[in-house]
Amino acid sequence: TDVKDAEWLADLLRHGLIRGSFIPAPEQRHLRDLTRYRTHLVEERARLTNRLQAVLEDANVKLASVVTDVRGVSSRAILAALLAGETDPALLAELARGRLRAKRDQLAHAVVGHFAAHHAFMVTEHLSHLDYLEEALERVSAEIADRLREDLAAVELLDTVPGISARSAEVLLAELGT
Repeated sequence: TDVKDAEWLADLLRHGLIRGSFIPAPEQRHLRDLTRYRTHLVEERARLTNRLQAVLEDANVKLASVVTDVRGVSSRAILAALLAGETDPALLAELARGRLRAKRDQLAHAVVGHFAAHHAFMVTEHLSHLDYLEEALERVSAEIADRLREDLAAVELLDTVPGISARSAEVLLAELGT
């Protein structure tokens, strides 16, 4: 039956009854590449954040149980101090910034662990990779914004739809066009 189906389709094509596939313009294909790459970078950042948390859990540093983002300013300060060899929970908790300062007691309990050289190496590697991903995300997002400069009105209009952010609007325009 596959041969008959192929013959039938070929016959329809000869008579102009089948439309060709939509192939977007090169500019739109390039924009799609960029938005899909940015999505990949965001996903990789999430995976790497989870690996960072796993290393901290292995060291019995329960930072994620107190902070909302282990990539945040307070967490980065605490991790930098841990990497520098600081082990005093009270001093580590004092590095908290903003609203996290109200949770210093919880934070002091969360950072008591056994942070070995292996953990320090892995955390250093993960933080370095996270920094690279953040820089790459900024570059790619800037490139997307630059390419969509002429379609800024469309991005802003889509952004007014509940549930669609500016980033989602950029992806929609890349995938569907204007």
